[in-house]
Amino acid sequence: MKITMNSGGLRASALSLGLLLSGLPALGASPDAAGKANELLPVASYVAVPRFSQPSLSPDGQRLAVLAPLKGKRNLMVIDLKTRAGTALTGMSDFDVVSFQWVGSERLVFSLGRLNAPTGPESGDGGGLFTVKRDGTGFRKLHPTFREQYGRGNFQFRYMNFLATAPGSEDEVLVASNFRTSKANDIYRVNLESGQKKLLTFDQPGIVEQWILDQQGLPRVAVLADKEDDPQQFPGARVMIRAGMDAPWKQVARFEPGSPERWSVLAFAENNEDLIVSTRRGRDTVGMYRYLVAEGRFGETIAEHPRYDLKSGLRYDPKTRKVVGLSFADEQHQVAYFDENYARLQAGFEALFPGKAVSFQTTEGTRNLVTVWSDRAVPTFYIHDAEKKTLEEALRSREDVEEKHLVQMRPFLLKTRDGLEIPSYYFLPANYQPGQRLPTVLHVHGGPMMRADKWGALNSFGVTEAQLLASRGYAVILPNFRVTPELGEKIYKAGYGELGRKMSDDHEDAVRWAVAQGFADQQRVCISGASYGGYASLWATIRSADLFKCAVAGAVVSDLKLQLTSNATDFSGSKSGVAYWKRLIGVKDDNWQVAQEVSPALHAARSKVPLMIYAGADDRRTPLEQTKAMVNALTEAGRPPEIVMIKPEEGHGYGKQENWVDLYTTMLKFLDKHIGSGPTAAAAPAPQQAPAQ
Repeated sequence: MKITMNSGGLRASALSLGLLLSGLPALGASPDAAGKANELLPVASYVAVPRFSQPSLSPDGQRLAVLAPLKGKRNLMVIDLKTRAGTALTGMSDFDVVSFQWVGSERLVFSLGRLNAPTGPESGDGGGLFTVKRDGTGFRKLHPTFREQYGRGNFQFRYMNFLATAPGSEDEVLVASNFRTSKANDIYRVNLESGQKKLLTFDQPGIVEQWILDQQGLPRVAVLADKEDDPQQFPGARVMIRAGMDAPWKQVARFEPGSPERWSVLAFAENNEDLIVSTRRGRDTVGMYRYLVAEGRFGETIAEHPRYDLKSGLRYDPKTRKVVGLSFADEQHQVAYFDENYARLQAGFEALFPGKAVSFQTTEGTRNLVTVWSDRAVPTFYIHDAEKKTLEEALRSREDVEEKHLVQMRPFLLKTRDGLEIPSYYFLPANYQPGQRLPTVLHVHGGPMMRADKWGALNSFGVTEAQLLASRGYAVILPNFRVTPELGEKIYKAGYGELGRKMSDDHEDAVRWAVAQGFADQQRVCISGASYGGYASLWATIRSADLFKCAVAGAVVSDLKLQLTSNATDFSGSKSGVAYWKRLIGVKDDNWQVAQEVSPALHAARSKVPLMIYAGADDRRTPLEQTKAMVNALTEAGRPPEIVMIKPEEGHGYGKQENWVDLYTTMLKFLDKHIGSGPTAAAAPAPQQAPAQ
């Protein structure tokens, strides 16, 4: 499945959707926005918390809930669309609100975490579940954060995850939680006024890992783990279904550990009997299919893509809870609807904003929330009134960042030395001229088993860093690499046992591709990254010292055995987590030699590249002991890092804007010292954009 987006751009306000629907041509791009050269923004503008993000219309369409900066964090606010008055509902100073949902039009529920971690938004030591009324009253803690549980000495963490508003109620929600046992979860109906909860899944058919609600909000599908404490990444599973809450459970499918035939349940189909599932069905990439429960076989294909996995992103009608479409990210952002009415609306909005990504949220009334963005345009939020046929600009996520300040995210296929083709991105400064050789930074994403950087404007750690560096005259490569998920099984599994080996080959191949394209100066290349990207940057100073002239490494892992055996990490108690990392590194039967061979701290004497290293003092994902191990090893070898930046009261990724500003201001000076920021002329061809298909 593939949708091709048109190129171009548009910023508009108070547009009449009726113009488009009556057949008149769509508006074109603004010559000023398209033709004006990139203008320099201060570092703070790139790392600033957006003024508004993640908007959501209340079911009655009268109010808009958004995240807005307060006390240096993203807090929850509600804006009355009639009066334009805003009310701050939270005042968190140590966590961001990472997710929230309306429960009816009077209440909201939300959870906490960090939105700017190197691998993207995560709960970290946040989590929890809270509720508050739209006017800021009625606050209640439904479940504590992981940090609070840890502080109580509770290491068998309990979670409570919002699933849906309870059927027929506006003050009750359905949640998934592991209250009864840490090894499985249940569904509870929770009253937001009293905090009381009612167990709905007393008759569990086994150790349930996942519940699927039907269109009436009933837990009718249970996915079971076949074995307790199974250390394999893909344990066995059983899929159970029942016709109703009092009906017996029946087994639909059973999968052995590692079975290539395994499929995952995403939702009920429109008849509330068949299932929408994701699986490979002999293909390299995951697609979505109908599974006919009564017949025990697959039905129609719902969606497939030749290069990207499609296993999430279903879109639902808020009234019927039926699946009406899906959204997904290939080299851009795509939306496809199966429902004709939704498809018609999507086509109309896309015609108004050519070249932009468009997404919309429907309500129970006549109003819709429309979000418009691109790789150069920060999100702008519009209110569409279907009855009046108007589209009015409501909010803009950032006022100081315009299209002229950002550059294009250019997709390319990274062709590795062993034949993989991995979708990736690169960035060129706005004033780049063909034939120029540029100082270049290879930014390696975190995870590594995470697709951290996707098409959009300042929407992730890597994209933000790339746009900042491009504005200062650097070319930037944002490569994916083997073990990056969502890009097919071949690319993913090619990373098993290749940490510090073929995964690092991929990083080197990305640089050599950029040099061959003609825009990268092979004498002026630096590597950067955090988390796994920090590890990769450290290892590159030893393994690839002939290719990189400097390295910037954050939230690092420098000793792989220590990382997997230390009690300081937040996953040290997870057998499956440790087993997965051993598999990625290639450790078998606790023989740590393969890990020691690619642990940077154990080979510091071979490091020959200037290094800037940074960390948060309170990081529990990659603890400070990892940074200290590398710094001490380099110092003992007579090669101390040029810059060591450790910020107190910071975790896995900085949370305070002033620390981000300090980090990037220091990083820019470091890069300028070692690879410069200006181009050099060379008789080289202009960079060619490799096909992404």
